[in-house]
Amino acid sequence: MTGSASPSIFTRIIDREIPADIVFESESLIAIRDIAPQAPVHLLVIPKTPQYRDVVELAAGDPGLLAEVIATAKSLADEHCGGEFRLVFNTGESAGQTVFHVHAHVLGEGEGTQTLTEQTLGD
Repeated sequence: MTGSASPSIFTRIIDREIPADIVFESESLIAIRDIAPQAPVHLLVIPKTPQYRDVVELAAGDPGLLAEVIATAKSLADEHCGGEFRLVFNTGESAGQTVFHVHAHVLGEGEGTQTLTEQTLGD
């Protein structure tokens, strides 16, 4: 991080300064349950590096890490929602991005829940 910017909430979770419901962790990624879920299953897959603000920066700067985010999202979807899921990256404030530390939203239905439709977009 450059300048005097404060660490993002995700950096603080990664550093264990803020508690979270962690569902996966590797050397380069952490995945947590969203505290304000927009679907029965709503997980966030977060690179541990704060270097990239959004998915566009991540794709340009480290496509291998982006591929790892997507593979992890698929694995988590297999485990938590039968392998069918919506993967959302918000890029920019007007697109709903509130934390400027790249992260993917994994949205899916849980056991016995209703199917997600096109109208049920996560933020």
